[in-house]
Amino acid sequence: MMKRSAIVALILAFLLAVLAGCGSSGTNTSDQPAANAGTVASTAPSVPPTDNRESRPPAASPQSSGDGLLKVHFLDVGQADSILVQFPNGQNMLVDAGNNDDGPAVVSYLKSKGVSRIDYLVATHPHEDHIGGMDNVIRAFNIGRVYMPRVTTTTKTFEDVLLAVKEKGLKISTARAGVTVLDQGSLKVNFVAPCGSNYEDLNNWSAVTRIQYGSTSFLLAGDAEAQSEEEMLASGANLKADVLKVGHHGSSSSTSPAFLKAVAPKYAIISVGAGNDYGHPHKETLAKLANAGIRVYRTDRDGTVVFTSDGKNISVEKLGSTIRPRAPDAGGVAPAATVTPTGSKSGYIGNKNSKKFHRPDCRWAAEIAPHNRVEFGTREEAIAAGYVPCKVCRP
Repeated sequence: MMKRSAIVALILAFLLAVLAGCGSSGTNTSDQPAANAGTVASTAPSVPPTDNRESRPPAASPQSSGDGLLKVHFLDVGQADSILVQFPNGQNMLVDAGNNDDGPAVVSYLKSKGVSRIDYLVATHPHEDHIGGMDNVIRAFNIGRVYMPRVTTTTKTFEDVLLAVKEKGLKISTARAGVTVLDQGSLKVNFVAPCGSNYEDLNNWSAVTRIQYGSTSFLLAGDAEAQSEEEMLASGANLKADVLKVGHHGSSSSTSPAFLKAVAPKYAIISVGAGNDYGHPHKETLAKLANAGIRVYRTDRDGTVVFTSDGKNISVEKLGSTIRPRAPDAGGVAPAATVTPTGSKSGYIGNKNSKKFHRPDCRWAAEIAPHNRVEFGTREEAIAAGYVPCKVCRP
């Protein structure tokens, strides 16, 4: 009970800091949309302050002086989102960081690309498949500015991110429509959503980012659904983009016809896990993209996908599975590849962080960090310990 009260108190204090800085109400939700936040504790520890002031952007990252190219990496993190943006001025932005288990892999990928500083860190919304690995990222890199929408959850995942921000002494800037992240000549980055301040569905709180470089542009839609899309259209914001990161992993609840027409992309990229339980991407969304003549890339089939712009032209590179092992395509969505952990004699493998348990041959079990790994002899033992079954291997 004490631990739960501490979590709720931490989140309450964060919400109050947001309200003080924004002058408008936030919404408490759980990782599932429209769930209640729970009982609020009467006292709260200090939390990272929220900074809503505009300021000059951080200095260019020391590892690069910029090569005149904009590179947008859509990382293969399964049924989750993580996007690395390397700006032509040498700065870096990371939008989301996958699930809890993805943190180390995201950190490793960024380091392999020469990243030592993240100038702009964006948590689109507090669902685990978007912010799960963000605490790992915050602790591993020098961080410039952190952007988050003004909404909270009572999950441990969200608490972990807040604690990592606090440990680094960082401030949180509010991600909302109209906020400019970067404006340097031919390079401009701004948020076009969320436009409102009261959503029942946590997905609609998603910070939607538009990047303009020269005559090329990208729109990163997070998990924004139809309500948010309608508000973006009504706002009159420029939504045109050559590349659209399709909302909500290709769910039919996103990518409405009017929104797709306004964006009018040449390319679409869907961050999605192979064989996921949600049926993403939905056939309705794929049909809309196909009918519009849009070239579609998918991380479940193409692995990590990198778009490179010189300000006039865009090229695309499929890196394959840079994060997760996968089986070859077999005329459809590739089945989840499996890797058997060495030395495991248990019936099931649990993840202390995500509180999920897996079969020993599940690909997710193979990627659990040693300090987060727990072994169970039986399925009943795992459930009794408060763990829930993996939706991929279905133990």
